[in-house]
Amino acid sequence: MTDARLRSRLLASDVLRLGLAGLVARPTRAVLSALGIAIGIAAMIAVVGISSSSQAQLAATLDRLGTNLLVAEQGEDFFGEKVPMPYTAEGSAKRVDGVEDAAATGAIDGFGAYRSSAVEKGATGGLALRTTSKGLLPVVGGSLATGSWLTDGQSEFPVVVLGAAAAEHLGITHAGQQILVGTTVHTVVGVLEKVELAPEIDSSVLMGEKAGEKLTGDRVHPSTVYVRADEERLTRIRELIPATVQPASPSDITMQRPSDALAAKQASEQAFTGLLVGLGSVALLVGGIGVANTMVISVLERRKEIGLRRSLGAARPHIRRQFLAEALFLSLLGGLAGVVIGSGVTAAFAVSNGWPVTIPPIVLGGGLGATLVIGALAGLYPAMRAARIPPTEALQS
Repeated sequence: MTDARLRSRLLASDVLRLGLAGLVARPTRAVLSALGIAIGIAAMIAVVGISSSSQAQLAATLDRLGTNLLVAEQGEDFFGEKVPMPYTAEGSAKRVDGVEDAAATGAIDGFGAYRSSAVEKGATGGLALRTTSKGLLPVVGGSLATGSWLTDGQSEFPVVVLGAAAAEHLGITHAGQQILVGTTVHTVVGVLEKVELAPEIDSSVLMGEKAGEKLTGDRVHPSTVYVRADEERLTRIRELIPATVQPASPSDITMQRPSDALAAKQASEQAFTGLLVGLGSVALLVGGIGVANTMVISVLERRKEIGLRRSLGAARPHIRRQFLAEALFLSLLGGLAGVVIGSGVTAAFAVSNGWPVTIPPIVLGGGLGATLVIGALAGLYPAMRAARIPPTEALQS
């Protein structure tokens, strides 16, 4: 009885050694089989990591710029014509209880901005010409890339500030360069960084209100009013602004909250992320089938080894553990490679976009856990099949 018990013992260290020995003996096959697992895990980690990094960037952006910006835009009448706002729209908005600050821009139609007179008229590239009040930058959370903002002394002269996209389109790299607005040469005094909460500013050529009046021969009506409001009273202020800035026809005012648009964009990206995670899961399943196929072939090739071990006293549970351990090691190899690849892809993508690198630890742990589950399921049938082979039949094969 004692001798039988001794013969049936299989230490955990022996199981580990036997499992690793099976992989080391066939390294090429092991690597190719683990590759399927690695691709699935890498895809899942990269997709979730990139999505998490994007969310972290959005949260940082909203923390920096705030979520209390409201935008009131002129609407259209029954015939599709823009309904002009009163000249007093900005001042009226500032008087609403709970409004911290406000600024306005006015669209100038019929004039284009060009790099020089050699550019064909009408080829504006979608650039918008706008007048602006001097307090626009702090209200929209904008900043200067180069040069300076419009001052009171400059507001009536032919000088402009360019949005980031407008400067790129016109080939302007620094302040002091000149462009053509209509038929008048204007000097660029500043170029803005991208304005994340007011992207329409990026493609705008901004000038002072008095300069706009001189250009058009008439005072320019406000077309957009930007309002910073008390966060706790934001909903109420949003309801009051239309009637305040356009008392005659409040329904002609369109209200927006830019942070809502950013959140909606993030929600759509999360839905797309879910789709990609699903595709990664399919890749992981295919990798698991590859592991199972590898283990079945391994069992067929090693029948003599199995028969020899059985004849030397190895019991069926020992054979099952050996091949199950080999399948688990194979899957774990793929899982570790997938974690490294997925983390690397996430880091590279996030850094290239200027995002914080954010990979939830639960995703890394879940990825490795999934590989072990896949390995156990994939190796269970081949391990049981190996254990059922009679020693005499295995030795004769």
